[in-house]
Amino acid sequence: QLQLVESGGGLVQPGGSLRLSCAASGFTLDYYAIGWFRQAPGKEREGVSCISSSGRSTTYADSVKVRFTISRDNAKNTVYLRMNSLKPEDTAVYYCNVRKDFLDYWGQGTQVTVSS
Repeated sequence: QLQLVESGGGLVQPGGSLRLSCAASGFTLDYYAIGWFRQAPGKEREGVSCISSSGRSTTYADSVKVRFTISRDNAKNTVYLRMNSLKPEDTAVYYCNVRKDFLDYWGQGTQVTVSS
């Protein structure tokens, strides 16, 4: 059974850092691009970052460029999102996503709260 599990969220002060993990099971991540998305209360889900299957190509939303870094370790079947210089507006539930065989798969999400 294909499953994505996010972890690493929490409460952090403005300017702080977190590293989110997206661990896959039931399939091998190697062949797929993986995306990170987030959804803040009362807002639509938005794309944050994406990484190609090889890891050589990455994209970022303008709001997180320079501050966030996406990476992957195919040997561990895991994708990461390093988040630095966090702002209150980064508060959201963060999800990872894979599109496999024309279907979208999502994890359950991990809450990130940036507050003093």
